Amino acid sequence: MTHLRFFGPAGEKAGTRVVEIPGDTVGELLEVARSRYGDGFAEVLARSRVWVNGKVAGPDTPVHPDDEVAILPPVSGG
Repeated sequence: MTHLRFFGPAGEKAGTRVVEIPGDTVGELLEVARSRYGDGFAEVLARSRVWVNGKVAGPDTPVHPDDEVAILPPVSGG
């Protein structure tokens, strides 16, 4: 299974920072995560960027069992 890492508010809403989720594409992983972690997580996810192995990814990006998918919500600061 693919490792899904949640940063900032995504991890807070999911209640975890790392999870393994099955799927062949980023979109499939995110759909499983949305259904597993609920509406609050889905709201954060809608504003987040997704990276696979350190590269920006979209819903159709393929994933493999040893890949790391990162959910990066927007960061604010000064």
